[in-house]
This record gives sequence, structure tokens and C-alpha cells, in this order.
Amino acid sequence: MKFFVDTADVKEIRELNDLGLLDGVTTNPSLILKSGGNITEVTKEICSIVSGPVSAEVVATDYDGMMREAAVLSKIADNICIKLPLTLDGLKACKALTSDGRLVNVTLCFSATQALLAAKAGATFISPFIGRLDDMAIDGMDLIAEIRTIYDNFDFKTEILAASIRTVNHVKQAALIGADVATIPPATLKALVKHPLTDKGLQTFLADWAKTGQSIG
Repeated sequence: MKFFVDTADVKEIRELNDLGLLDGVTTNPSLILKSGGNITEVTKEICSIVSGPVSAEVVATDYDGMMREAAVLSKIADNICIKLPLTLDGLKACKALTSDGRLVNVTLCFSATQALLAAKAGATFISPFIGRLDDMAIDGMDLIAEIRTIYDNFDFKTEILAASIRTVNHVKQAALIGADVATIPPATLKALVKHPLTDKGLQTFLADWAKTGQSIG
């Protein structure tokens, strides 16, 4: 499974990238707002840190507007992935951009039929929102499983990018079901390494080592 980080915080991205954990980054208008920076400047810096896809989202809702904004965003860096909403105009723009060799992330997916349409439009990634479905008492993992089955049935190349991840368990379940990518908030991504028995075991080893009076090197 690929790990993307869902943030526009350059400091967090740099830290995680230095650990060798990142395959890409996803941003959206809300994350750009939170960063406090200019979308072009922030996105350009992110692209200089991470070699994988960096999703930059259009804000236009009509096809012509999406294509104009996509042209601007595409010039920021070679690893830009244009993020489009799952609407008819968004799907039309997706088909046009992927036919031109651009990476496209179709976002705000909440049903398997939407994901089917995105794959038909040639999307590079489809982003089903797990957490937001959970908020409505609908199991978001069921959607991941349905999309996985449909894509495997027809050998679609679109990658399932599990989004709106809230917990470590979301990551585990998405991986078990077969999502290709998980885009994860920085804090949740760091929490994947944590386990109380790991901490306890390390403390025991260090205490025993201190008793030996030895050093390595």
C-alpha cells in the first residue's frame, strides 16, 4: 500500500518524507487555508520535497473553468496530480486531462457507481471518503470493498485512494481490503508505529543492556 499524507503543512511533509514513508501528498482548499500560504507557492514547495504525486484541487465547478485551473496547476511541477470533484463536469475534465497524459485524482466519492464512472473516465486515483460515511453511520469500508470488487472485475487501472481516514484502524482495514493508497493525516500516520508492548519491550532491553556495562563501538 502506498502512503500519501493529507496536509499542506510543509514542515510535516518534510519530516515524514525524510523518514522514507511518503509516496505522495494530497491537498485541498481547506488544507491550503490551514497552511496560511499561497496555493501556488505552497504546492510548489511540496512538489520540491516529494517525488511522488501531489494532488492540487481545482475550485471551479464547470468544465471550462476546471480545464483553465488545471492548466495553471499543471505548470507548478511535473508531479502535480489534478484533483477534480466527482461531478459530470469533473468526469468530463478527467477524461480530457488523462487523455492528455495528466495524473488525475477524482475526489468526494461516496458510492461504488461514482467510482465506476471515474474509472471509465480514466481517473488515476479515486478518493472514497471513509470517515465522512462513518459519520453518517454507514461503514466506509464497505465502499472500499465494493470498489475493489468492481475494479478487479473489469481490470480497471484506477487506483483506490482511501481518504477521510480518521484512525489507525481505518488504515489497517483499507489495507486488508486492498486499497492501493491511503492518504493519512500526519498524526495518524505517525501513530501507525505505536504499540505499548513495543515501548515496554524497548525499555526492558535498554535496562538489561545498561546492567551489562557494555557499549557498542
